[in-house]
Amino acid sequence: MVQQSIFTGLALASALLGSATFAAQADTPLTGCAAKRQAINVQLEEARQHGNSRQQAGLEKALSEVVANCSDESLRQERQEQVRGAAQEVSEREVDLREAMAKGDAEKIATRQAKLAEAREELKQAEDQLNR
Repeated sequence: MVQQSIFTGLALASALLGSATFAAQADTPLTGCAAKRQAINVQLEEARQHGNSRQQAGLEKALSEVVANCSDESLRQERQEQVRGAAQEVSEREVDLREAMAKGDAEKIATRQAKLAEAREELKQAEDQLNR
């Protein structure tokens, strides 16, 4: 238990120091696992500033899991899968819209257009995440 606490503390300190050092040296935005660690670190600092100990504990756990398990390749694969799923959703929504247009039901057309716009936005967000 003590060793695990020490390991977790060292992992967190290493992640914090590594992210800060890397960010200071790089002129380009962080990507992959480094960006994920940095985002958690920012949220962790905000939780500390606001005295939110529950959120802080959750973020510390998330950070230690990212440090232990995140690889840029696995993260990229996960994000590619999200893009594929979002693209499939867009395709399905386009089919739904075409069917509604063929029937001429104005209310269904409007509903399907809104759902297609939402699916396209989700696809855009997934693509943006893939490029981080």
